[in-house]
Amino acid sequence: MDIDRALRISAAGMAAQATRLRVVAENLANRDSTGESPGADPYRRRTVTFANRLDDALGVETVTVSAIGTAPGDFPRHYEPGHPAADADGYVRTPNVDTLIEVMDMREAQRSYSANLSVLETTRAMLTRAIEALR
Repeated sequence: MDIDRALRISAAGMAAQATRLRVVAENLANRDSTGESPGADPYRRRTVTFANRLDDALGVETVTVSAIGTAPGDFPRHYEPGHPAADADGYVRTPNVDTLIEVMDMREAQRSYSANLSVLETTRAMLTRAIEALR
């Protein structure tokens, strides 16, 4: 049934974007989390990777989260000699989380989620109209 396919495809897209939103929220919540001791690594930004997956039951490809990884790169350093995680030179390594990038990722995920929700609602309305026509 094509309506069933549309519902499942939209639901898969919403689930993938919900995972992405959770990861963005985690990144924003930890943007100031430094190491607890000198030389310890601070929080490293997490990333979401999507993949197409063939859904055998539907016979179509749906989106899925293939991995939640970490972003490579150096940690920014700030001079704070009194901080518990400061190194011998007084520098503290901070997370590689850029608030602007996280907010942009959040808006993109939110819009994708909303688009899938709109398809889901439209499909549900079509199904309701079809049931009412059969009465």
